[in-house]
Amino acid sequence: MCVGRFNRLLLVLLLCHCAPFAAAEVPKDTEPSHAPRLPESHRCDIKDLPRYRKWLNEDVLYIITDRERGAFLKICDDRQRDAFVETFWARRDPTPGTPENEFKEEHYRRVAYANEHFAAGVPGWKTDRGRVYIIYGPPDKIESHTGDQKPSSDSPNPSEVWIYRRIQNVGHNVRWEFVDTCRCGKYRLKADPTTIEPFDLPQTNYW
Repeated sequence: MCVGRFNRLLLVLLLCHCAPFAAAEVPKDTEPSHAPRLPESHRCDIKDLPRYRKWLNEDVLYIITDRERGAFLKICDDRQRDAFVETFWARRDPTPGTPENEFKEEHYRRVAYANEHFAAGVPGWKTDRGRVYIIYGPPDKIESHTGDQKPSSDSPNPSEVWIYRRIQNVGHNVRWEFVDTCRCGKYRLKADPTTIEPFDLPQTNYW
């Protein structure tokens, strides 16, 4: 009886003595990670990358698709980001295989024009006229109304009506009116339930 109790005590002492060494032999890289797993929809932060942030949120804001935007935000490597940008423009190039990308050149021409002609407290590309111009290009006709020289409470505000003879996948004789309600150069798109809202339309090709 005493021998059995002694053997059990000896076994307990041996296990307590060997346990630390057994644990120390487990390689660290096989231990389970306690770091939270990133969801598949994880998006990389580009707030500290001005070049990519400007490209995404300014340069191509009106022409990039939701799917493309989501795919770009999942890229965390600058080389892959550069490759994405290159592919983005190549997919829109009407003459692949030539040195020029007419779509890209026309797009940046429109952005520059909007910034030069439509700025009003904010850069031109942020305005309603700038946005329509960048997406659909110059209208075929503009009807300008300067308003009264001595405006009163009931006098009409300065306005412009942009007329497009045809917009692909949209229709013919498309008209949008922009009104300067503050008489400060800030033309806003007039809400009219009888006309098509340009910002709700599918984005069309430049050609």
